[in-house]
Amino acid sequence: MYSTRLIHIRGIFSLMLAVLVLNVDAAYSANEKRPAKAAVKTITLWTHSDTTIGEHTVLEASAARYNADRHGYRIEIQAFDKTDYDGQVNKAAANGSLPCLLEADGPYLYTLAWRGYLQPIEQWLPKSLLDDVLPSILAQGHYEGRLYSLGQFDSGLALWGNRRLLNNAGVRIPTLQAPWKLAEFEQVLDKLSKLPGLVASIEMGTYSSSSEFYAYAFSPILQGFGGDLIERSHYRSAKGMLDSPQSVQALTHFQQWFKNGWAKQDIVLTEVNGQRKVVLSRFDQLATDYFANGKTALSWMGHWRYRGYSLELGKDLILLPMPDFGHGIKTGMGSWSFVVSSTCSDPAAAADFLSFLMSEQEIRRMTDVNGAVPGRRSVLAKSPLYGERGPLRLYTQQLNAGLAVPRPQTPAYSTISKAFSNAAVAIIAGADVQTELSRAAVLIDQDIAKNLGYPEY
Repeated sequence: MYSTRLIHIRGIFSLMLAVLVLNVDAAYSANEKRPAKAAVKTITLWTHSDTTIGEHTVLEASAARYNADRHGYRIEIQAFDKTDYDGQVNKAAANGSLPCLLEADGPYLYTLAWRGYLQPIEQWLPKSLLDDVLPSILAQGHYEGRLYSLGQFDSGLALWGNRRLLNNAGVRIPTLQAPWKLAEFEQVLDKLSKLPGLVASIEMGTYSSSSEFYAYAFSPILQGFGGDLIERSHYRSAKGMLDSPQSVQALTHFQQWFKNGWAKQDIVLTEVNGQRKVVLSRFDQLATDYFANGKTALSWMGHWRYRGYSLELGKDLILLPMPDFGHGIKTGMGSWSFVVSSTCSDPAAAADFLSFLMSEQEIRRMTDVNGAVPGRRSVLAKSPLYGERGPLRLYTQQLNAGLAVPRPQTPAYSTISKAFSNAAVAIIAGADVQTELSRAAVLIDQDIAKNLGYPEY
């Protein structure tokens, strides 16, 4: 009996061993036919850390969704403080260590493209996507006939108004079809200045420490009078345009708004050891915004203040078109966008993530948070803010009507922005308009001459 049982056990054991060997053999054969799992490649994206923290949170969430659904690539975001971002980009560009993807703003986009630090991206993007992108976004992203950048959103610049205060002053509410002309606009400022409890008629945003804000927000005044930052046929000279009679007239009126007390003066120009020094009395203190606190009736500001203004003013908040200073309404456009570096070893992968960011869902998520103009027509049409009945539809109408003027598409724009900003600050503080604009024009032309007119490489 013992021997029979032993034989039976041995038989079962032999059968189990045979099955095990067969399974291992099968698994080994299957593994021989299956390729080894490819290593995940990291694509790095550099971004600036903006005061709008929500934008960065949305971008991180977009990267997480992309990483979860894609195989073979992983997006890694590296954020820099906004005050140090441009310096980091310039330093990395000079030594060839730019990441595959990075954000670029107007002052640096064209310089980076001209120096060969970026590569065109249209060949990597679906035509169906590009056909749906706003023309203003495409215009901003083009340099020398090639597309170098795409952004999820555009910007809007107009006048914010406090309906209650405007009604109290008995002023007409302007429309896009019947905007305030120069004379009426200045009459409105004068009437508003007489309302009790106001510190000024209009908030011009001059508390901002960003030089680019001045070029973005106030160059439409030049253009509204028939002037500009530079001649735009060849971008060869600012002389005769930035310091033209039209530009001088524009900023003389601009300066007068501050002298009359219609606009709140936040800038003091002093002299220290023979050197001019500018003091911003409210250095980026957005919490003290006079308009949000009901201390001014108008605000010369962009879409990014909608959330805060709406919370503070509720139904009294109204969006008004820019004034017509004689050459039609002019307004700003453009925003931060994404570019692909020329040193990126896998531009197709970088462009794939960019296409993902430009999807309707991701654009909707971003613009729901920052209140910006959605960068695609399909999203814009369905937007509760910018659609046909949305409270910010005026921004859409301005873009569709071609009233927004793109920033000069030249590598000299970095110098243009800084030179104009310095001139505007000095003019606000009371300096001679012609002198300041002529000085800025000379600085810009010197930069262009130094770079031999920025010839195409």
